[in-house]
Amino acid sequence: MRANPGPTPTVSPLDTRAPSPGPPRRAGLGTLPRTALTALAPTVWGTTYVVTTELLPPGHPMSAALLRALPAGLIALAVTRTLPRGSWWGKAAVLGVLNIGLFLPLLFTAAERLPGGVAATLGAAQPMAVALLAVPVLRQRLSARRLGWGLVGVAGVGLVVIGPSAGLDAVGVAAGLGGAATMALGVTLTKRWGRPEGVGPLALTGWQLTAGGLLLLPTTFLIEGAPPAVDGRAALGYLWLGLVGGLLAYALWFQGIGSLPVTGVAVLNLLSPLVAAVLGALLLDQTLGPVQLLGFALALASIVAGQLPDRRTAGGRPGPPGR
Repeated sequence: MRANPGPTPTVSPLDTRAPSPGPPRRAGLGTLPRTALTALAPTVWGTTYVVTTELLPPGHPMSAALLRALPAGLIALAVTRTLPRGSWWGKAAVLGVLNIGLFLPLLFTAAERLPGGVAATLGAAQPMAVALLAVPVLRQRLSARRLGWGLVGVAGVGLVVIGPSAGLDAVGVAAGLGGAATMALGVTLTKRWGRPEGVGPLALTGWQLTAGGLLLLPTTFLIEGAPPAVDGRAALGYLWLGLVGGLLAYALWFQGIGSLPVTGVAVLNLLSPLVAAVLGALLLDQTLGPVQLLGFALALASIVAGQLPDRRTAGGRPGPPGR
């Protein structure tokens, strides 16, 4: 493997050698395609609940997180042949722990211990956490409008996915809130630090998946012991979660964080529970009534509103460039 290469003139969501995106570009030609590509990531993540409950062995959230992260990270390292350099060893480790090593086991724990609707609603608080963290980390002004639409999004997701018999589990609730907090901090720091010159989203994704996977490796064996037996259904689930939900989705996600406003990217995460609800209706015979449709409308309105710039900052200076 080689050190970071010099900058190249091309930029692609999966480019293995792309220049640092620098400050977010102003709205205009190309913003909608970039947003649509970024939205594919939470759309894919919306399949996590049905894949976890229908394909993976129950009772092994740490193993699910490990097998989702480490193999995909090693594949990305082999493809890009690019290692961190200098301070990026530490930055990649921090981002890998937040976005992968802590977030994924918390996500799978919440999915196993809570009804899917409760887990999804707790995760929907992440955009508000990003808006709050952007104040000290990115030196952005606190936007009451974004916080308000964030609350609308949480309410919408709750209407879509929480049923009257939804139960609460203390460990599951803590895992759901902890997952939202860790990923919110990871997203905000990813925006703050950007990418090194000449390093594309796929390489950055590989660093984080590998760092998070290496953290999960010993802790998984300490907590759960040996990984569960993997049959054909489980292998299909792990392949989907690792290659599509891990490698591809995170590469698109980090590309979007680098080129779009971070609060707008964060609110796209509301797509995950909406996709999960649609899959539940299509595959698990769950119903979507008038209340759920109202929730869909509120959540989608929150997503659209999250892409609009604040009037007081639309012409202001961009945030600090990533290095």
